[in-house]
Amino acid sequence: MSKEESFKLSLLNFVTEKQGIDYLIAEQTGFFLIDKETKRVLLDKLNISHSYLRSFDMVFIPRMKGIIFKEQFIETHLDELIFVELKTTKKYLPESPKGFFFGATEKEFNFGKLVGDKFKFCLVCLNPESPSYTMLTIDELDKIVKIKRIQYQINL
Repeated sequence: MSKEESFKLSLLNFVTEKQGIDYLIAEQTGFFLIDKETKRVLLDKLNISHSYLRSFDMVFIPRMKGIIFKEQFIETHLDELIFVELKTTKKYLPESPKGFFFGATEKEFNFGKLVGDKFKFCLVCLNPESPSYTMLTIDELDKIVKIKRIQYQINL
């Protein structure tokens, strides 16, 4: 794959992820997009290394539906806050998450193991005929995975 093709694919993935974020927030579901500084504060409160900053995209606070996120929610709702790593697709998935395909990093899995049930993959289907989302812990995901393979990405 050429650099140009790789760039275009990355750009498309970014756009699809942004649409997934917009979908979850528009649904007033308790999902919140937080900035990098708020992520740092959150990780500090839990004594977790900042090396995990990119291991989650959003946070989820179940009973905070329809509310605008404020940093003080971290302290108030720390016990119920869930880290969310978003994966999106536009594929038609009438039985979502069945048929979902996504890539995940070792760092995301390590972070998920570190925080346990406070981490979930959120699989968002943006297809107009089957819009949906499913949240799964690593243990729940492992139970339904059909194929999992390791791919090395190497920079020289």
